[in-house]
Amino acid sequence: MTIPIEFYKMTWTTFARDTVSIRTLPVKSVMIDSSGTRFQNGSDVYISKIIKDDLIEKEIVDLSQAYRKMKETFMSDKSVAAINTKITGKADISTKTVHISVDLSAKNSWETSLMTYLEGIPFHQIGKGEQCLIKTNLALAHKKAKESNLILIEEPENHLSHTKLNQFIKSIQQKCEGKQIIVSTHSSFVANKLSLKNLILLHNRKEIRLTALKSDTYDFFEKLPGYETLRMILSKKALLVEGPSDELVFQRAYKDSHANTLPIENEIDIISVGTSFKRFLEIAELVQKPVAVLTDNDKDYATKITKKYKDYAGSMTIKIFADSDNSLNTLEPQIVRANAGNLSNLCDILGISATIYKTEEAISEYMQDNKTECAMKIFNSAKSITYPKYILDAIAWCNEQ
Repeated sequence: MTIPIEFYKMTWTTFARDTVSIRTLPVKSVMIDSSGTRFQNGSDVYISKIIKDDLIEKEIVDLSQAYRKMKETFMSDKSVAAINTKITGKADISTKTVHISVDLSAKNSWETSLMTYLEGIPFHQIGKGEQCLIKTNLALAHKKAKESNLILIEEPENHLSHTKLNQFIKSIQQKCEGKQIIVSTHSSFVANKLSLKNLILLHNRKEIRLTALKSDTYDFFEKLPGYETLRMILSKKALLVEGPSDELVFQRAYKDSHANTLPIENEIDIISVGTSFKRFLEIAELVQKPVAVLTDNDKDYATKITKKYKDYAGSMTIKIFADSDNSLNTLEPQIVRANAGNLSNLCDILGISATIYKTEEAISEYMQDNKTECAMKIFNSAKSITYPKYILDAIAWCNEQ
């Protein structure tokens, strides 16, 4: 026989028999961490507990009774009774009667026994990304979250693709309208989408805000969230390049001068940003992050380099590296000029015939027509080339403490 404890209630009183009341806090918060198999919503609970808290009292009692009847059926089963008889007969266990049963002590113990299914699949066996979405959406729909004015979300990017993450962030913004949301993240996508002006950087027990950024910079990164803003902020040093060709050639040049070590292995991040250098430099200047730009002169060094980056001429943390020779407007002719004394070696690395491509102009034109392919061949080659001076200057900057 079991006691229907779901029909009882508990009250908390003092020794004077006065009811103890719970103080109401001015700020109610809810913590959502979708990364593990359990997550916090005031206290650690499973998804079944969240579902239970949204049921009305009659539904909870009905469910508790159904679960208790199931346990009673288990206890009255003939096979269980036979096993208990056998256990009791073992004199070396105890002098008292010993038998097996199910836990009847906890009120509503069914909440830890239920399993959530998604289209017939146990919750813990569905994809991690789907788990994250469901857990967080359930928690946000939970009555405690609705009553809370502070929502804490731990790394929502876990296991989600960019498309799913975009939908997820929009959902968070809509469901938490009018509430304070604090999101911890290592994702540039999340930081950009939630607007850089709201970003708080934590470093060496200090907090840095980006509220001094121009409004058009916020809009730029929010509309184009693929830009790796946090990569630059979290690195020891960052080198900004225009495209994959510059990135590959610089990495090979660094590798040749650092015993086969890539920049990222020394906490120097090479980031391809297109032509958006000044957007990133605005952030770099604000957070005082050592950042360098490796760029082309586009046949006009005075305008494209000196004038364009004049605001950073005296900066201690921001450096601009470009070739001052206007006849060498981009990376490829600069590489050809640096290797003018051994063009046959360069042709061999590029996989082209030195008898066909005899002049600097011909090789340069070929390289510009096949920019990324040529850069990849230089990066993967067993032999090295001679690198332009402005690239070597940038490597020297990387070595500075």
